Amino acid sequence: MMTEEIQEQYADELEAFHIWMKDAGYTGHTVKSYTGDVAEFLVSIHGKSLEQVKKLHVLSFLSRARERGVSDSTRNRKHAAVNCFYKSLIELELVTNNPAFGIKKSKTEQNRAPVFLDESGLERFLQSVEGKYRTRNLAIFLLMGYMGLRVGEVHALNCKDYNAERRTLDVFGKGRKWRTLPVPETVADLLSQALQERLAPWRVKEEALFVSQKGKRLSIRSIQLISTETFERFQQESASNLRVNYSSHKLRHSFATMMLRRGADLRTVQELLGHSSIQTTTVYTHVTSREKEEAMALLDVKLPAFVADM
Repeated sequence: MMTEEIQEQYADELEAFHIWMKDAGYTGHTVKSYTGDVAEFLVSIHGKSLEQVKKLHVLSFLSRARERGVSDSTRNRKHAAVNCFYKSLIELELVTNNPAFGIKKSKTEQNRAPVFLDESGLERFLQSVEGKYRTRNLAIFLLMGYMGLRVGEVHALNCKDYNAERRTLDVFGKGRKWRTLPVPETVADLLSQALQERLAPWRVKEEALFVSQKGKRLSIRSIQLISTETFERFQQESASNLRVNYSSHKLRHSFATMMLRRGADLRTVQELLGHSSIQTTTVYTHVTSREKEEAMALLDVKLPAFVADM
């Protein structure tokens, strides 16, 4: 948490970091996360000047985070935030050294299959969408589950990004890269309906495709909460020990898995997902236990005669 003391002591550096992130095109979500991580780091150095901070202080900060039980990915994000903080200050000539540089990332689980819904599960999930803004929320989930959009990409969509005549959607993704996606007919029909029912924004110039009940662009956090509530309804009849920790991002996993299982090649799926590296896409080439059993059943095992007589 950003205390007044921290805000005051490092005001120039924090302002410079915000300017740098904004100029670099970081999303609002990333800016918020990195700002929180950097504030936590600044508390941990107990009033030292940023030039006095050594690599040991950064490692100590990251180690304490791990001791509190944060995941490898969260630890790595905190490291990335501090590294970017110092990188920005060096570029803006406010410091000369980056103590976070060269610190190794924590190794995350490489071969763990991502959580996803199969096609029947995805259909049942969509049937769990309820409420006053059902059409809007269905459109959001279809974009993630049947077109593979990230939550932040859905949040950033503007009305002009959807071309109903051509049935295409322009998506602004990670790395400030645009990609144009063909929209399946069923998704297009619901997207057009969502546009017709779109809430009147409180600002005339509001371009957001998805608007909240307050008339503003629907936030990433709101999309995540709507998703969480829907997943709770989806699993309400399941025993507590059988419930899965689903999240909005799992819909994107479901799309990628479904595409590969239907025969789409890896390079095409990479393009659809907006991955910069095909290595990231290979995580979706996992198979289920059922598929493994079906594959093993294809074997015709021939035992030697002496084994059969045993």
